Amino acid sequence: MIINTGCRTDIPAFYAEWFINRIKEGYVLVRNPYNPSQVTKYSLKPEVVDCLAFCTKNPEPMLPYRKVLQPYQQYWFVTITPYGKEIEPNVPDKEKVIESFQKLSQEVGINSIGWRYDPIFIGMGFSVKRHIEAFEKMAKALKGYTKNCTISFLDLYEKVKRNAPNIYPPSQEEAIELAKAFSQIGKENGMTIHACCEKTYLEEYGIDCKGCMTQEIVEKAIGEKLNPPKRKNIRESCNCLMGNDIGAYDTCGHLCKYCYANTNSRLVKENRKRHNPLSPFLIGEKKEGDKITEAKQESWKVQNKQISFFE
Repeated sequence: MIINTGCRTDIPAFYAEWFINRIKEGYVLVRNPYNPSQVTKYSLKPEVVDCLAFCTKNPEPMLPYRKVLQPYQQYWFVTITPYGKEIEPNVPDKEKVIESFQKLSQEVGINSIGWRYDPIFIGMGFSVKRHIEAFEKMAKALKGYTKNCTISFLDLYEKVKRNAPNIYPPSQEEAIELAKAFSQIGKENGMTIHACCEKTYLEEYGIDCKGCMTQEIVEKAIGEKLNPPKRKNIRESCNCLMGNDIGAYDTCGHLCKYCYANTNSRLVKENRKRHNPLSPFLIGEKKEGDKITEAKQESWKVQNKQISFFE
């Protein structure tokens, strides 16, 4: 199975020590975000975890723990965008994140790391032209360190409208212009450009719309064939093996204005005060009335079916 750490928060950036403690103890407790008294206990044993999936804007705090993570196959998404502190208040300088990306790639391998340039929005000084210029500069810096780049366009959730009223998704014409340029830049820098939950019309312009963390991508990352169970994806247009997320909403300290996972900065600050690196929960402790259920976990690996990188 896949353990996903990154859809609800940024664990490598803010909770690396906690995660490593969970790895050492071999399990984690996760509250259902829609019914908090329902708690799932996930084993983190390498025998059942085929892949640890990370999504982060700052992998640096996790790098010192690479020996602890060695028994695990991994896939990393590292998000690097051109936005400044007015949009991404607590994201480190891009040059620093690129440097960490390069170090991480050398550690886990080029097939086990992908670059995310998302979400793409127009406004606050960001035009199609500026995005293309920024994307090309970053792609050149990451050339040889990844084969995959994922793009997506801003989703205007109500919380995003409140937190960032001056930005909006590209129009279809703008999206096509970006797709054409990004596809060409990707080819020049040895990258396939994937679209995350975007309409398939971008395929005509060289974008891979099958998904950003598909079974094929995960299999290449871990060097094994998988036979995952059939399951309904969270989003209709998503074709990815997202696995089971161990994060929690309203806990990411980056406080990006476009974030769908944070309601507001006040709630994030309150939750982070309740974080205990020694707790089996990301936030808080066990409560009276909690119903803990052990997840049914098994490896998805197909025995004796390793991936050949020369195929």
